[in-house]
Amino acid sequence: MNKFYGTGVAIITPFQTDGSVDFPALEKLIENLIANGIDYLVSLGTTGESATLSALEKKDIWQFTAQTVAGRVPLVAGIGGNDTRAIIENIKNFDKQGFDAILSVSPYYNKPTQEGIYQHYKAVAAASDLPLILYNVPGRTGSNISAATTVRLAHEVDKIIAIKEASGNFEQFNQIMRDKPADFMLISGDDPVTLPMIALGAVGVISVIGNAIPQLFSDMVRLCLEEKWEAARNLHFKLIEFTRLMFVDGNPAGVKEALQFVGICENTLRLPLVPVNPQISNLIKEELQKLNA
Repeated sequence: MNKFYGTGVAIITPFQTDGSVDFPALEKLIENLIANGIDYLVSLGTTGESATLSALEKKDIWQFTAQTVAGRVPLVAGIGGNDTRAIIENIKNFDKQGFDAILSVSPYYNKPTQEGIYQHYKAVAAASDLPLILYNVPGRTGSNISAATTVRLAHEVDKIIAIKEASGNFEQFNQIMRDKPADFMLISGDDPVTLPMIALGAVGVISVIGNAIPQLFSDMVRLCLEEKWEAARNLHFKLIEFTRLMFVDGNPAGVKEALQFVGICENTLRLPLVPVNPQISNLIKEELQKLNA
């Protein structure tokens, strides 16, 4: 499963100004990411605004993405939710051609117990023909996958191969790294802490900012994995302000603003998300100019 080492990018969904999916811009984005060193792609995670896409739109986006990628890099589909039965049905109906794994966010809003989270993922994994990557993002879901639950799933469910960890809790990361099976992967789900997580033993990141600066960010991750820490730190420090700006007005508003400046797509989002405010927009433009100087 080392195909998920390095920099994965949770790709945005470009929209035209009328709100429809912009497939030419999606193709342009994918080609730019592959050409600039990204190791794998994640289609329709949170960054892809999956919550506001219809079932038909998701199907079309997955099919288009798989055809465009054409096996050049590994591809992951985001399929999650808070109704286990519905997720199982979605996975069974999913056309997995061209895809290598499924990323599934922990059930949100319901606030399940740790036993409920364990049973949820066990059932989802049993329904999937593809390997499963857990996704822990308590800031969005309202609940946390504990280190003990992650390790239990890693040891007991063969199809579960990794976790995208976005809790920001290094005590939790420590426990996962100490107790997990050797082949189970810890993946950073948070751009700002990717370097320290790799230093701890994470195999890489599923990134947001990589949409806009794929070469710079993938270079930083690659240097970390090669244990070239001084060079990696220099790039990490260089990217701190840009990374901060990407999330000031929410995700993917920041990165869509950056992608508009570099000519990939419009900064159109679907409500309830809206573009960044003018002040942040100007700061993003200035920071991009510095990075590209």
